[in-house]
Amino acid sequence: MADRGAAQSTENPDTGGDSPAGGGKKLRSRHITMIALGGIIGASLFVGSGNVVRSVGPAAVVSYLLGGLLVFLAMRMLGEMAAARPAIGSFMEYARAGLGDWAGYLVGWLYWYYWIGVIAFESVVGGSVLNGWFPAVPQWVFSVVLLLVFTTTNLVSARSFGEVEYWLAGIKVAAIVVFLSVGTLFAFGLWPKAHFALPNLWAHGGFAPSGWWPVLSGVAIVIFSYFGTEIAVMAAAESEDPARGVRQAVSTVIWRILLFFVGGVLLIVTIVPWNELPDPQQEGPFAHAFALFGLPGAGLVMNAVVLTAACSVLNSGLYSAGRMFSALAEQGLAPRFVARKSKAGVPAVAVLASTIGGYVAVVVNFVAPDSGIFDFVMNSAGLVALFVYTFIACTQMRMRQKMTPEQRAGLKLRMWLHPWLGILTVTGVVAIVAVMLLTDDDARTQVWTSIVSLAVIAAFWPLVRRHLRRRGVG
Repeated sequence: MADRGAAQSTENPDTGGDSPAGGGKKLRSRHITMIALGGIIGASLFVGSGNVVRSVGPAAVVSYLLGGLLVFLAMRMLGEMAAARPAIGSFMEYARAGLGDWAGYLVGWLYWYYWIGVIAFESVVGGSVLNGWFPAVPQWVFSVVLLLVFTTTNLVSARSFGEVEYWLAGIKVAAIVVFLSVGTLFAFGLWPKAHFALPNLWAHGGFAPSGWWPVLSGVAIVIFSYFGTEIAVMAAAESEDPARGVRQAVSTVIWRILLFFVGGVLLIVTIVPWNELPDPQQEGPFAHAFALFGLPGAGLVMNAVVLTAACSVLNSGLYSAGRMFSALAEQGLAPRFVARKSKAGVPAVAVLASTIGGYVAVVVNFVAPDSGIFDFVMNSAGLVALFVYTFIACTQMRMRQKMTPEQRAGLKLRMWLHPWLGILTVTGVVAIVAVMLLTDDDARTQVWTSIVSLAVIAAFWPLVRRHLRRRGVG
């Protein structure tokens, strides 16, 4: 079964058998560059980082470093596979080829489920920002409008998605660059009305005032911020030069993480004492820091950036969910009709089907905000990133093992220290989950609800396997 998948995946070395129709609508190099640069910068960084800092202290920087290392290793392993045979289904295709249909089924459906939650979350965040500007219009109306707008963007063509994402990501990158530039001057007392702020890293209860266990459990929250890095690899499969796009996306991961995430959070905990940060629900840490800079209209600008970030992740989420759902259908792991594509090569049915979950979650959040359903969906998708990275590591190790010496020598992008860094990645995931189970109730809840979602998806595998066997596939 796995060998059959591997054979199919090598039929077309440029597309992995998944070349979309409408070649003229493929993503260009500049789209892939900007998606790789800014695609993962979402509201979880601009707003959610405040929760990590408030619970961990200045050592939140270490949480971001550890999470970044895990993501970097997983992306390098994914890059090795994708550079050899780019596929729109990306790691789902590789898991199926390397480990078997069961692995492709699990990782594909988990990934799709995750993005349904993110689509809902980002539309709520975007609706909240717009409601703050126009309070006469209900928040849920703005959320639905945002879903409609970006559904349309994704239905037009892959290039339409790429063009919108190019400009949205550009705004986020510009905002981060300004913050890093001004923030560095401010931290060293070189900005008007600023003072030397480095002592804030240790002067308020120490560097890790709550101890080191929260630093490790904070990695799981941080992973949520990083997740989405793999979108650039998926998008590269629909670019004009897939292999080059994959290498380009993977090669920029480490400095993106260090500069945008670790650098941004380091400046936050340096500029503002960690115990003086406001509740992120009231004011995000980046908005609070921008206000200290004394720049005119800083609050309005940061709200606009948060809205841009939410729209960007919503746009990317619809793209990712649609492509993954379509890839599942093409392999018989989801209803076949979901794989239908438009003339522009867009999996229109998959995109539309993916939005339904977003609409339902948004409606539930506003109609019954205290029901706990929306919180369960968000919590149960929380560890999907760790599950996916585990599958990527196991798949890469298995596929490298199956290669001939000639195939190994011909790898365009190679994972270092194989298989030890792959084993380190899996060990890191297990350690993070163990720490979460041993720390606080919220972390334990996230673990158990995520396991429930995994168990529910796994429960349907026997039915899917029977279907595959009837088709003569299993």
